[in-house]
Amino acid sequence: MITIGIEHLIADPPASFAGKRLALLCNQASTDRHFRHSRDLIMQAFPGQLTCLFSPQHGFFSEKQDNMIESDHAKDTTSGVPIFSLYGEKRKPTAAMFEHFDILLIDLQDVGTRVYTFIWTVVYCLQRAAETGKKVVVLDRPNPVGGQLVEGNLLKPKFRSFVGLYEIPMQHGLTMGELALLCNREMGIDAELEIIRMQGWQREMFFVDTGFPWVFPSPNMPSPLTALVYPGQVIWEGTNISEGRGTTLPFELAGAPFVNPAQVLEHLSRIDLPGCVLRPLVFEPTSGKWANQACAGFHLHVTEPPAFRSYRLSLALFQALFHLYPGEFAYKQPPYEYEYDLLPMDLIFGDQKVRNALEEGENIIELERSWQAELKEFDALRHSVFLYPAN
Repeated sequence: MITIGIEHLIADPPASFAGKRLALLCNQASTDRHFRHSRDLIMQAFPGQLTCLFSPQHGFFSEKQDNMIESDHAKDTTSGVPIFSLYGEKRKPTAAMFEHFDILLIDLQDVGTRVYTFIWTVVYCLQRAAETGKKVVVLDRPNPVGGQLVEGNLLKPKFRSFVGLYEIPMQHGLTMGELALLCNREMGIDAELEIIRMQGWQREMFFVDTGFPWVFPSPNMPSPLTALVYPGQVIWEGTNISEGRGTTLPFELAGAPFVNPAQVLEHLSRIDLPGCVLRPLVFEPTSGKWANQACAGFHLHVTEPPAFRSYRLSLALFQALFHLYPGEFAYKQPPYEYEYDLLPMDLIFGDQKVRNALEEGENIIELERSWQAELKEFDALRHSVFLYPAN
């Protein structure tokens, strides 16, 4: 059983926090192993010191849906302090917001994927902290998809957006604390940053191995299995293919009314896709794409998590659907996450060349090989911020 950052903060409160005004960036998933919220734990450990809260995308209660569904500022009915939304009129906190506190605590459950926006909210907070001389303390939590595998091409600077502000691969293999350290240094932010580490977490652990309870950090991340498939299955957000939103299995399901699963499986039969089974089925979303229409497609079952390559699987599926259904397959048009010009698909891939290669029918394994050199460089870079040693 692991212990996480918030639990260590409460068990051994730093003397340096005495008399300091505290803020907390969190959401409803910010709990300890007993489901006690971090806000309540901090209020008990540091009476009278919590002055405000911040919430990321999806809102304080993780109630808002995806892509530019904003949250307003509010007042927390439990503590009476203001909640500043960092996914509303602004994504970067203002200097005025930072006047409310001396130390910003961050306790968010990340999912280990570049396009999940929580880490970029952290980066914006680090930038503002550097500008205002405030300290940031990240209360670390597990990467639910483990800390060993890195997969995918690196983001190219031209495609920086709120789904990627720094050049990392789709699956980065870092905890939020480690990734905050990396971005703070490599992006030249240089904010005063401290990480309160976990104990007992090992890099080969998937979330189910931690013994820690899962609390969903966003409305379409209901289980650790969702997180496992998300690094690849999130690409459907850039298309008219349903990623299973509006069903009970978001990202585990993918399909559309025009898909013929047998055709797709035949197309995929020449590609090595280990650790998973694509089971044909029909599903009917109640909201989102193809709402109340029968979608033929697949339920993605991960049978061997260590062998599974989510990004490879989804790129192969993407290529199959693009080539099999040229008259029906379509890209989502801007805007996407506050980018109004670039194609959402390119923002998600982080590089237009990936989309072009898939459209041109390039072999998926050869495409993977083309980014191995930059991936190897990133892997060496990430080792420099490891808080938990590799075996």
